[in-house]
Amino acid sequence: MNKLKTINVHEFMTWDWTKIEPYYSELSKRNLKTENVSDWLKDWSDLQEYVLETFNRLYVATSVNTTDQEVEKKYNVFLDKIFPEALAAEQKLKEKLLSSKIEVTGFEIPLRNMRAESDLFCEENLPLQSEEIKLGAEYDKIIGAQTIIWEGKEITVTQLKPIYQETDRSVREKAWRTTTSRQLADRKAINNLWPKFMNLRYEMAANKDFPNYRSYRWAQLLRFDYTPDDAKQFDQSIMEVVVPLAYQIYEKRRKRLGLDTLRPWDLNVDPLNRPPLRPFNEIESLKSGTSRIFHRVAPQLGKYFDIMQKEELLDLDNRKGKAPGGYCIDFPTIRRPFIFMNAVGIHDDVQTLLHEGGHAFHVFETAHLPYHQQMEVGMEFAEVASMSMELLAAPYLTADQGGFYSKEDAARAQIEHLEGAILFWPYMAVVDLFQHWVYENHNAASNPDNCDQKWSELWDQYMVGVDWSGLEDEKSTGWHRKLHIHQVPFYYVEYGMAQLGAMQVWRNAMSDQYQAVSNYRKALSLGGTVPLPQLYAKAGAKFAFDSHTLSMACELAENTINELETVVN
Repeated sequence: MNKLKTINVHEFMTWDWTKIEPYYSELSKRNLKTENVSDWLKDWSDLQEYVLETFNRLYVATSVNTTDQEVEKKYNVFLDKIFPEALAAEQKLKEKLLSSKIEVTGFEIPLRNMRAESDLFCEENLPLQSEEIKLGAEYDKIIGAQTIIWEGKEITVTQLKPIYQETDRSVREKAWRTTTSRQLADRKAINNLWPKFMNLRYEMAANKDFPNYRSYRWAQLLRFDYTPDDAKQFDQSIMEVVVPLAYQIYEKRRKRLGLDTLRPWDLNVDPLNRPPLRPFNEIESLKSGTSRIFHRVAPQLGKYFDIMQKEELLDLDNRKGKAPGGYCIDFPTIRRPFIFMNAVGIHDDVQTLLHEGGHAFHVFETAHLPYHQQMEVGMEFAEVASMSMELLAAPYLTADQGGFYSKEDAARAQIEHLEGAILFWPYMAVVDLFQHWVYENHNAASNPDNCDQKWSELWDQYMVGVDWSGLEDEKSTGWHRKLHIHQVPFYYVEYGMAQLGAMQVWRNAMSDQYQAVSNYRKALSLGGTVPLPQLYAKAGAKFAFDSHTLSMACELAENTINELETVVN
């Protein structure tokens, strides 16, 4: 079995199921005993990594160029011919291990997860899962093809983002309206996809006798440590604590800009009409500056990032035909991460790379674990890895520390980040509550018009302080532009939880940066070997949903913003 490790992953990617199946068959037939379970698990882990890396590399290939029909064909062949077969074969190995009753030190959490996954397994759902992924690729193609003509040149809607920071309000408004007009042109296409997503998810839940897709998805996401009611409690805490603070931030912006009302195109410009932050002009400058920052946070983290540069594991620039968003994905056979994003030269790009860098470090820090199943971490903590890094890196944004800015501009950038974190929580609650409503009301939510209405209702409750009058279509279709809703349902509340955890890590760093970073790295190195609350505790944080913990985080952010304002002014 170990001969698999002599195969290059790129060669493995050319295999069909007839070449892969014998490896699963041999594992399923092998006599499993306490004496050989470690070797058996290692061989299984190796095989799992080859299959997963094939999936991940094909996914990356489709997202870096959504117009490559040959890659799309290979991806779909994998999804149709290999992915369902591999899931079924994986299930047999899970059942074999579970029925053996053999306990493995350090494997308690993976075993817990396997029991849940085994209970959830349904052969009828395998082709549905493949179809769901293909629908997600269709969504990417729609978004990736969105371009506009600006000053006589065709550009992507993402490349127009810097214009939203221009001090000329009429230019900002024109850019915003041009973008949303192009996005609304795809309203019918996205609405046509939506019932297909809904029907697939309803069928998957029904096949396992779940009352609704939310219950099914909760089990699928292995959420052992909190319930849907806990998530809703968190959303309510945000309403109580954060929404009033967010309104104050919007009001401060409105007054500084001298406006009667704050409009959507007024949210990215500097509130004192200073020139926008432009941290870099070339992608190489973004890479080199971020490398210096990571080296200051911790030399080993800087070395990790430099490995990624050397091994070409970064695709950072925005271009036509590229899928939207940003992500970090792993190539498990080589224990390496890959970062994908759409940089256009604004500060948000720096934050995105710091964020995805935190995910990448998680991959590096767990590379020592012997079994791939131990590296699988719930997003509730995986996002702590990324969001903490944004805050831990903040002291090094200045040029004299290796970063991009003067002290005044670095303070501006930090204020923008902290205000953005506060403003994010209400938006997160809208996305989360919208999804609860969708999957509690399948029939109504299968109609996109009802989704528009619900999104608008939640938006008006949580996103107070911005005037959307006359922009009802743009507001109501906001759910179209949140890819998580379409591609990875219910994966969003994790960002809000993790932001709260990250702020606690940051609080610790304010008194002892070295120890906070050390605790952070130790927590990352545990992978998925301990429960979620223990991962938070190891990082120096509390896994919480309550208004008290949220209030403390908001107070810390608000006080820091006030201190930074004195530097800027």
